[in-house]
Amino acid sequence: MISPIFLDGAPNWVDLGTPDLDGATAFYRGLFGWDLIPGGPEVGGYGMLTLDGRYVGGVMTVSEEEAPSAWSVSFKSPDVDATGRAVTEAGGSAAFEAMDVLDFGRMGGFTDPAGAYFGVWQPKEHPGFGVIQEPNAFLWAELYTPDVPAAAAFFSTVFGWGTDEMKVEGSDYTYTTVHPAGAGPDASFGGLVRMGDVPSEAARGPHWLPYFDVADVDATVAEAKRLGGTETLAAMEVPGVGKMANVADPYGAVFAVMKPEPRQ
Repeated sequence: MISPIFLDGAPNWVDLGTPDLDGATAFYRGLFGWDLIPGGPEVGGYGMLTLDGRYVGGVMTVSEEEAPSAWSVSFKSPDVDATGRAVTEAGGSAAFEAMDVLDFGRMGGFTDPAGAYFGVWQPKEHPGFGVIQEPNAFLWAELYTPDVPAAAAFFSTVFGWGTDEMKVEGSDYTYTTVHPAGAGPDASFGGLVRMGDVPSEAARGPHWLPYFDVADVDATVAEAKRLGGTETLAAMEVPGVGKMANVADPYGAVFAVMKPEPRQ
C-alpha cells in the first residue's frame, strides 16, 4: 500500500484538526477527491483520509476552544522518545507526552524554540503516507520562522537535516531547502522561510505549512472558493519550481497547492 520510501527525519504524515469534521471532509472531498475512513472511540474519533484507497493524511475534531483549526506535519523517527530528548536539549519543548497509538505506531508532539509545532511518528503497523508527489497528495513542507539559521540549526540537531541554498531565478531571494541526514539536495522535502517575507503567513506565527500537488493551481483555487474556502496568498509562478498558491479551508486551516515543474 505504501509507495514512497521514507528516510528518518523526512515527513511521513500530515493531519488536520478542525471544529467541523463533516464540513471539513466534505470540503476536501470536493477539492481533492479524498474519502474518509472514520475513526472509532479507541482512537478518539481520529479518521484517515484516503485518495483511491491510499492514505494521504488524518483528521480529527478539535474544538475552537482547544486550538485553532490547522494542518500539522509529522516527521519519521525510529525512536520518538530519543527524538523528544533531542528536542528539549536543543531548546524545544514537548506539547504532550509521547504515546502509543494501538499497534499503529508511537507519536509525539513538539514545538521548536520559536514555537512552531511539529509531530513525530515512529511507524509500526502504519508507516505513514500511502502516496506522495502525485496530484491531490502531499508534495512539500515549509516552515515559517522568525530566524531561518536558528531553525536550521535546531532541526539539524534533532533530525540531522542538511540544508541547501537555492537562488530563485529572476530575483535576489535565496530559499533554504532541507533534506534528511545522509541524503543530498535531490532528497529535499521542504524549505525554511523567514516569516516577514510572507505577511499572510507571518500573521499566524511560526508554523509548518503542507503543500499538496495539483494539476491546475488556478482551477483548484477557484474550486476551493466555490466550496467555501479562501485564497490567502495569490497564485504565483516561481521559475524552475512551479506555480503555487495558499488556501484556507472554510474553518481557517491553511495549506498550499502547487503544480511543480517536472524534475530535471
